[in-house]
Amino acid sequence: MRPIKLAPSILTADFGRLADDVRAAEAAGVDLLHLDVMDGRFVPNITFGHQLVEALRKVTSLPFDLHLMVVEPERQVPLFEGIADTINVHIEVSPHINRTLDSIRKLGAKCGVCINPGTPVEAIIESLSDVDQVMVMTINPGWGGQQMIPRQLEKVARIRGLLDGGGYGAGIMIDGGVKAGNAAACAAAGADTLVCGSSVYNAERSVAESVAALRAALRGA
Repeated sequence: MRPIKLAPSILTADFGRLADDVRAAEAAGVDLLHLDVMDGRFVPNITFGHQLVEALRKVTSLPFDLHLMVVEPERQVPLFEGIADTINVHIEVSPHINRTLDSIRKLGAKCGVCINPGTPVEAIIESLSDVDQVMVMTINPGWGGQQMIPRQLEKVARIRGLLDGGGYGAGIMIDGGVKAGNAAACAAAGADTLVCGSSVYNAERSVAESVAALRAALRGA
């Protein structure tokens, strides 16, 4: 089985001590940090913008995986030049997706395309050769702490087949409801990277203990 990367999402972290929570994730040995930018239009929630991402860039060396849950993502992309390692945009709000992906690459970042639970795989087929990553939403985006929609793993498996069959090099990221109890199933479906929010930042365990539980679940797969 391919090595699986863990990407804690700060969406469920304590924003009053965000720098400490980010450092705790890095100390726990995670692979990258997932940053959800929401505009209150594409999704109901509003989170943060490039100023916070720039501030966090000063406190960690972790790669930043940016998830733009915004309308007109092409207008936001330039704001993250030099502070995001990967920028992911939603196919649902990107009518000129290839142009947007090209603009991300011109900034020196990797690019990803995101697909919501209600969006068919066919919507992203033309983009598979142009992306570094496909992000499959296994919840309806907008809020942390939701339960995974299990049938979305079938979508992950289908996309994995398309990527492997076409000889494309893109990875697959799963975002939504990832926990120790389903992490192995996510890996088996074909994911490379798991976004983990409340399964890392929660009141039941420390960040280090939560990350260790996810790693143990993956080793047992």
